[in-house]
Amino acid sequence: MSLTLGRRGLLLGGALLGGTALAGCTSNTPAAGPESGANVGAGGDNAAPGREVTIGFSAPAADHGWMAAISRNATAQAEQFPDVTLQATEGTNDVNQQIAQVETLINGRPDVLVVLPFDGAALTTVGRAAMDAGIPVVNIDRVFDTALAYRTWIGGDNYGMGVSAGTWIADHLTRNQVTDPVIGEIAGIDSLPLTRQRSQGFADALAARGFSVGPRVSAEFTVESGERQTANLLQSASRLDAVWNHDDDQGVGVLAAIEAAGRSEFVLVGGAGSTNAMDRIKADDGVLKATVLYSPTMASSAIGLARLIGQGRGLGDLVEHEVPTSITAHSATVTRENVDEYLPVGFAS
Repeated sequence: MSLTLGRRGLLLGGALLGGTALAGCTSNTPAAGPESGANVGAGGDNAAPGREVTIGFSAPAADHGWMAAISRNATAQAEQFPDVTLQATEGTNDVNQQIAQVETLINGRPDVLVVLPFDGAALTTVGRAAMDAGIPVVNIDRVFDTALAYRTWIGGDNYGMGVSAGTWIADHLTRNQVTDPVIGEIAGIDSLPLTRQRSQGFADALAARGFSVGPRVSAEFTVESGERQTANLLQSASRLDAVWNHDDDQGVGVLAAIEAAGRSEFVLVGGAGSTNAMDRIKADDGVLKATVLYSPTMASSAIGLARLIGQGRGLGDLVEHEVPTSITAHSATVTRENVDEYLPVGFAS
């Protein structure tokens, strides 16, 4: 009897499949279900409360606007979740002190660690120690030397920043029919890989449109170095058509040098997305016309990811059951036309 029912079931199923196949052949509506490739996100409602988790947090000292926003954003995001307890250490640029702080966090047995290392290579060992102890690590921005030291990495797109800046400048020069333009660049610290990635993206985007980088200086992500190096750039170039400054924190000094020199014949693009820069873009009262994002909101996202990892949940709109291993934030271009959309994620330089 069971065999008969089984055969009937198979036959019925075959009839239904045949009907579905026929419908698929006679209708323009895509077939639904697993065969269509459409699956349901496994993460569910990520905002819904889950089990309580403790997150340890460590970052460098808040000695400039972007880094200050990292710690502030992490704390603010944790406060949004009633099921999260944040254990944050005091920021430091002393590598040994940050290692000791992370070791103390490990000894406290948090559910997840979130670490933005002052030096990714130097803190790799302690990141791996946490992972070996069964504590997942969310690594922000400055990546550890090995993927064994973190569960998930989240950071900005340095190469993409250069591409966004170069593309906006190329569009501007083309639209204004500028031939043989002089394009300047004010980089950050040249010894850092992130600076080289940004410069490469900038050069590649310009080259794709038949342009190239002209006079170039490198500052140190500080107001003072930005002002000093921009003064040098302006003295070396009697004419400029466009300039990209990698960092809005040093951009405060960049704008001071430009205004002191009385130069206004070129357009300036910033980097990172400070509130100060976006206010100037919105006011449209000088050479600064755009900035490309490298937002410290990645710290907010890192806390959200750590919460989901600690709760054993995935991202709501992804089919995969787990949080991804790597997430790179897009570098959007902020202009006068869309600045109001991005002002809420700006940071004070």
